[in-house]
This record gives sequence, structure tokens and C-alpha cells, in this order.
Amino acid sequence: MTLRTLPKVELHLHHEGAAPPEFIKGLAAEKKVDLSAIFDADGGYLFRDFAHFLSIYDEACTVLTGPEEFYRLTRAVLAESASHGVIYTESFLSPDFCGGGDLVAWRDYLAAIAQAAKDAEREDGIVLRGIATAVRHHGPDACKKAARVAAETADGFLTGFGMAGAELEGRPGDFSYSFDLAKEAGLRLTAHAGEWGGPDRIRETLALGVERLGHGIKAIEDPALVQELVDRGIVLEVCPGSNVVLQAVTGWDAHPIERLRDAGVQVTISTDDPPFFHTTMTEELEGLQKTFGWDETDFRAMNVIAANAAFCDVATRDAILKKLEAAA
Repeated sequence: MTLRTLPKVELHLHHEGAAPPEFIKGLAAEKKVDLSAIFDADGGYLFRDFAHFLSIYDEACTVLTGPEEFYRLTRAVLAESASHGVIYTESFLSPDFCGGGDLVAWRDYLAAIAQAAKDAEREDGIVLRGIATAVRHHGPDACKKAARVAAETADGFLTGFGMAGAELEGRPGDFSYSFDLAKEAGLRLTAHAGEWGGPDRIRETLALGVERLGHGIKAIEDPALVQELVDRGIVLEVCPGSNVVLQAVTGWDAHPIERLRDAGVQVTISTDDPPFFHTTMTEELEGLQKTFGWDETDFRAMNVIAANAAFCDVATRDAILKKLEAAA
């Protein structure tokens, strides 16, 4: 078995951010929209830094204007993931990009995405669950809208709620209402923290009631916080390739994922926005193997952690765990 064919579980994937550049180019051509400025000479997404990345992300999403486009997007994203051995993935779905917080529109988008997920499961063997995700830098009011529509549509497909975007915008406590609302609706909670902000930001985010953290790597700066993550069983959705490209760390050899794991923190591996960061799940494993000497045993253990931390029902989790066990 190769690293590519090794069955994988991914917990941190931005739906729109996983759009292959060729897919976005094709939609732009259909709609006669000029998006040439967001691509580099090789056809990839072009950005300078994290702030510019966010603006390019938003611009790419301008051609994703309806449920039909999101059906097509979902099929394209899941086919790519499945080609790298991903058997289960959770994707961040933003109501801001799917109807602007309008419940009726959001239901239509969500139905299209869920149908695409069913078709992909049948044809590509990959299972998708959705995490409704507020965009932090759109502000607390937009976050409340996202939480309200998420709470109204919580079901077997939409199983979680989270928050992404510019981590240093506002304070985590500004969004507590939204997280409380989502939790009351039965949605499980995650949030981006500790990619840019330090330990204090992580602690404030934990106060929102999350059971997972997107990134979380700056926890390494505070041994007491690391121990708290261990004691509370908080799972980190670590995206090493993304951290390197965006310079949240200075390079693969400086990434704290191994130190966090050695300290007992539960770490998992994901791609974040893979085409933006020129990565795949296969390349993430290859980077960790090359840098830290990790092997299939290490990766299988992390996939089990990810499966147990997944925001899915027991039957789905058991099926994923059986697939992982069968490949061992």
C-alpha cells in the first residue's frame, strides 16, 4: 500500500477553498467573468500573504452563485479527495457564501451539496459531512445569521458548527451567542484558533465549548495549555502544508506537530484549502514522513483519532473505523 492509497480521514477542509482552479476558471468562462488576475502563470491561485489569500478566496467564490454550482463543486472536490485515499471528510460550508444567511436559500444550497455527497459516496466511495461555518472577519452579526440557519438545518448531514476567517479579528467571546445557539441545536463545535493568535486566543476559544480546534499549533508556546488540551481531549485539526505556505511556521522542520503529539495532544492531518497551498492529503503525509520520519503506523493511528473525533453518527463512525482496520 502506498501513502496515496492509504485510507484517510480529513476533518479540516474548506469547501470553496478546495475548488480546483480549473473548475473556477470553467465557471468564470461560462459566466463571462474575468478572473484572470487571481491565477498565476501556471494556472494556480495567486496570492501574497494571508490577507491577500482571503481576498482571492472571496473573489474566486463570486462565480459560485447557486445550488447547481455547489453541486458541481462538491462532486469535483470529493473526486479529488477520493483520488488521494480519503474515505471520510468534513467540509466547512459557509452560509455567507450559500445564500448570505437567508434560510430558504441556505436550504437549497445544502440540499444540492448533500445530494452531491450521496452521489460521490456511491460513485467514489467517500463520505462527506458538513460543518456550517461562520466567517469571523464578517463580524458577530453575520456569525449569528450563520448560526441561526445552521441550527434550523441540523441533521444527519449537517452535523457541526465552526468559525473560520481572520483569526485576529475581534475576540472569541464576541461570538459566544452563535456557538451557544448551535450547541443547543445539537451541532458539535470546532473553531479556528492558534494558527496566528497565541495561547490566550486558544483559551478564549476553548471557552466557546469547542471539542476540536482548527490548527491550534501555537499551543506549543504554553506547556500548561498543552497539558490542558491533553486533559480535556481536545483534538487539533492540523494542516502542516497550509501553515508552511502561509508562513505561520518558518518551514516543515519548524512545525510543532511532532512536539504536540509527543506531549500527548491528539493531532489529525488535513489540507485546509488544498489547491491554494499546492497540497493534497498524499503530499501532507509525504511531508511528515520526510521531515519527521513518520510511517504508515503513525498515519493509521492519526486516522483513527480523526475517525473518533468526527462529527458523525455512530454507524458512520463504525463503518469508517472498519475500513481503516481492514487496511491495516
